[in-house]
Amino acid sequence: MKKFYITNSIPYVNASPHIGHALEFVQSDVLKRFHKEILKEETLLLCGSDENALKNVQAAEKAGTPVQEFVDKNAKLFESLADKLNIQFDVFQKGSDTDHHFTSSQTLWGLCNKKGDIYKKEYRGLYCVGCETFYTKDELNEDGECYEHLGKKLEEVAESNYFFKLSKYQDRLIELISSDKLSILPQTRKNEVLSFLKQPLQDISISRSNERAKNWGVPVPGDDSQRIYVWFDALNIYQSGIGFGWDEVKYKKWWPADAHVIGKGISRFHAVYWPAFLLSAGLETPKQILVHGYVTVEGGKMSKTTGNVVDPFSLIEKYGTDAIRYYLLREIPTSGDGDFSEHRFKELYNADLANGLGNLVARVTKLAESLELATTTPEKMSSEISKFISTFEFNRALQSIWSRIDEVNAQINIAEPWKITDSEKKKEFLFKTVTQLLQIAFDLQPFLPQTAKLVLKSVSGKITKPATLFPRL
Repeated sequence: MKKFYITNSIPYVNASPHIGHALEFVQSDVLKRFHKEILKEETLLLCGSDENALKNVQAAEKAGTPVQEFVDKNAKLFESLADKLNIQFDVFQKGSDTDHHFTSSQTLWGLCNKKGDIYKKEYRGLYCVGCETFYTKDELNEDGECYEHLGKKLEEVAESNYFFKLSKYQDRLIELISSDKLSILPQTRKNEVLSFLKQPLQDISISRSNERAKNWGVPVPGDDSQRIYVWFDALNIYQSGIGFGWDEVKYKKWWPADAHVIGKGISRFHAVYWPAFLLSAGLETPKQILVHGYVTVEGGKMSKTTGNVVDPFSLIEKYGTDAIRYYLLREIPTSGDGDFSEHRFKELYNADLANGLGNLVARVTKLAESLELATTTPEKMSSEISKFISTFEFNRALQSIWSRIDEVNAQINIAEPWKITDSEKKKEFLFKTVTQLLQIAFDLQPFLPQTAKLVLKSVSGKITKPATLFPRL
């Protein structure tokens, strides 16, 4: 059986999850359900928690809680969010796992070191705690701020660190990405990475002193005074969670990853640093990186400072899982940023879910529930929807499905089947309509799994009218 291995980016657990995490979780779940339920492939979806970051230590100190207790508690919130969104991670790999993750990350370090790609030197630079990375002055804005964390002053750090010879892999990275051996979607993100690779690559720091790391994180092999830099160990969660360094059979089965699903702010780490580490270690690189944009709120970037962070738990509680999944997948284009506003959510909910799909299901099942219609569940997804999922265009897939929903509703309005007196003609029209609805429900399975299941059950075999799917708001 063909395998398909998907990963989320590994979220920092210095705070509770927000609506942007929900977006990525749902996108990854669509891919998993498509490959598992539609293509019948053996799939594995991995997420985890990036726990060895300095920002986690600082947040724990601020909360007056031991670091391990703090990250454990927050990691559970991310797992709980996935559960609320009807998503099941096959693996949730914690960064503080000393049995598997520490062993795995030290194994990766050893392979890169054996290749001669790790060396130690004195260094002074500007460090963004938010990104957990060093920046040069020309990579910052005119106020000397990181573009991802505006308003936050960078720390000037001077210490002795281990460095990785990133510059050594520049040409190989360009060839890898240009040839699509490592495919990056959408094309705009691929172009951005290649543009970055046209500049001379600088070697990067891959360790921190125990003092700066607060003795937290994966120890550097053979040097008790240093901890492995967060990106080197965090990216390795994609491997440590499937056996690298501790279960070779499992690792060989699943690696390389078929798709890394990530946000645009961390594309450099995944498309440049990560494949370079793997090339150095003599390991296969991932096949595909799918890059999504950000969720803005009422037109502005989410920020704890401005107080506009959207809590996904309360939204799910208020409106239901599939309604939230629908908004995120339909309204947020995978090729760019998209906005969340509760006003727009209610507008889309009433127009598409209540008046569109919900109304169609109610009308068809009411008209046909007394009739014997020998319909069968489809065996294949519509080719257009399959293509859109394969190219990471979930919003276009749902636009296509909803255009069909609108068409079928329009057909019913024109035909007025409740007025048809010829029973055979009425039966013929309703058979056609139910068949169309079955295909719509089948195509919806990866996107709105609960709703699709309910509709398929209602119109397969004996037709029964379900409870109202999406009551109007």
